[in-house]
Amino acid sequence: MTPHAAIIVSHGQPGAPAPPEVALARLAAQVSAALPDGWQVGSATLAMPDALEAALEAAPASPLVYPMFMSEGWFTRTELPRRIGAAPARPTRPFGTDPDLPKMAAALLREVLDARGWQAGQTTLFLAGHGSGRSARTAQDTRAFADALAALLPFRETRLGFVEQAPFLQEAAQGLDKRSICLPFFAAKLGHVLDDLPEALKATDFKGIALEPIGCAPQVPALVAKALLKAQADHAPAPTTAQ
Repeated sequence: MTPHAAIIVSHGQPGAPAPPEVALARLAAQVSAALPDGWQVGSATLAMPDALEAALEAAPASPLVYPMFMSEGWFTRTELPRRIGAAPARPTRPFGTDPDLPKMAAALLREVLDARGWQAGQTTLFLAGHGSGRSARTAQDTRAFADALAALLPFRETRLGFVEQAPFLQEAAQGLDKRSICLPFFAAKLGHVLDDLPEALKATDFKGIALEPIGCAPQVPALVAKALLKAQADHAPAPTTAQ
């Protein structure tokens, strides 16, 4: 029996590609553990030279390529297909647009609220995203997530702030009180999450709760595994009828 195969792909960090490559491999192992037997899950960051090409060559059959990205942007629509080339791989929808992600985030935020005895209706959620000065799609996907989350868990207020477009992080974080939760809408704890976001929170004297990026939540491997199973089922050939 030919195993099902998947490759989880993220942007990584061009200046220091090795640590994100290791972290993504750890996620791939966790996803593999959450899948039934018969799956092979690899990983590659685009920042690590030749990593994706090596993963595609090592993968059996026609692997699914799961973009650990937050939106349908340039990387998922242009760069990733270019890097895949003629390889028989099938990209899935990116992590940030998974329809089950708002439900996962709502459960995570309920745990945070319950641990402090807070009510969502008395708490502000500050959703920190990347944004883009070149494409509206990144912010659109972030707002779509925020809207879906608000339908599940209505906060007193949900604010969006972005790194690369207005409203910028520091502007959006102004005036947040102690009963506020900052949720970074990022796939990994790199770059902007380590630099721009802490600087914005410090500049605005933020005294609320700053969470890890949504892509680092412990529920993520199960979410990715579920998405891979669905994608595999959607591409499975229809059963033949015996004549």
